[in-house]
Amino acid sequence: MTESVSSIRNLGPAYEASLARVGIRSAEALRDLGADAAYARLLENGDRPHFIGYYVLVMALQGRPWNDCKGAEKDALRVKFDTLKAKHFNKNISALEADLDAIGVGLRR
Repeated sequence: MTESVSSIRNLGPAYEASLARVGIRSAEALRDLGADAAYARLLENGDRPHFIGYYVLVMALQGRPWNDCKGAEKDALRVKFDTLKAKHFNKNISALEADLDAIGVGLRR
C-alpha cells in the first residue's frame, strides 16, 4: 500500500494537496525526490515561496519536529531556500497559468 504524504510528521492535507498538484502523490515519491527538488517543483508551478514551508519540509523528511531547526542550521537552510527561490520561482506566473502549463494548455515561457 502506498503511504500518503500526510503520513509524514508535520505534513498535513494542505501540503499533501500542493505536492499532488505537482505530481508528488506519495510519501515514497517525496522521500525519493528530496526536499529541495520537491520544493523547486512547487515554486516552478506557481506556489509562493515561504521559508517556513520549506524548512518544515526539510525537517519532516528528516523525521524531526518542524521547530527543531535553529541557529546555524536554520541560517544554512535560509541560504538554500533563497537559492531555490531565485532559480525556480517566476513571480510573473500565476497559479492558474502554472496549472494550465501543467496540463499543456497554458502560455509557455
